[in-house]
Amino acid sequence: MGAVRFGVDDIANVRFAMSPLWETVASYQAALDPGLHVVHLPWIRSALTLLRDADLAERTAPLKSLARTPPPRCPLAEIEEELAFLSPAPGLADAVRAWWGAAVQPYWPRIRAVLEADIAYRTRQLAEDGIRQVFAGLNPQLTWSGDTLLSPDLPESAPGLGGAGITLAPTAFAVRCHFLTEDGPAQPALVYPTRAVGTLWERRDPTGDSLARLLGRSRAQLLTYTSSPATTTQLAARTGLSLGAVSQHLTVLREAGLVTSHRYRREVNYAASDLGVALLERG
Repeated sequence: MGAVRFGVDDIANVRFAMSPLWETVASYQAALDPGLHVVHLPWIRSALTLLRDADLAERTAPLKSLARTPPPRCPLAEIEEELAFLSPAPGLADAVRAWWGAAVQPYWPRIRAVLEADIAYRTRQLAEDGIRQVFAGLNPQLTWSGDTLLSPDLPESAPGLGGAGITLAPTAFAVRCHFLTEDGPAQPALVYPTRAVGTLWERRDPTGDSLARLLGRSRAQLLTYTSSPATTTQLAARTGLSLGAVSQHLTVLREAGLVTSHRYRREVNYAASDLGVALLERG
């Protein structure tokens, strides 16, 4: 059983972040072990097709031996920012770039939306229930004993955090928690499985069905695409509607109780409510 001890300053310095570098490396590992990542099978099928390309397979081969990444250093880092802190092992950064561009970047908007929605949920939970409940909800393996966080996924000999705090980073491509550290000023990070990952690859076509007749084709499309959290810009890109039209339709859907909205920094994510999900399943 591993443990991490928290002081008062550590609790005050808990923050959230996303890591495109972690998602890139973890997604590569998921593609190589589909049995542990059944929820990602729609994506894994296309990823394995990519790996049949001999050139891409050779360029990404160094990722097979990369077990962990540096902890994320800022909440909304770009992939190139994170690569600056990656081990200088020959070919490693190029391998990450190759896999990112081929297999992750095309889907990053929807992956990022799910991660942002998780962070919005956790920060709201922090405000309502406190940090202990936040940690309790991250993973069933995490438990508290006094001032110490316990889990089989934590290092057995981890010292206290020393007031530096910890970064909590949701991930779509992990089934357990991971504890990331490195020498230097970066906070340690606890990577944990995100909520709602099962919605990531869902696809529904509302056109021509009872849902479209009930709501109108455009609103039915928008409700369908909010089965995973998305911003107004993302929804406009997916549906071909203007930003103004998307905003107007979302207002109607929200007032009807079919979607909810959650702000994170400068962006607002929209997601189908329980009522909206029930309507989608029946439609």
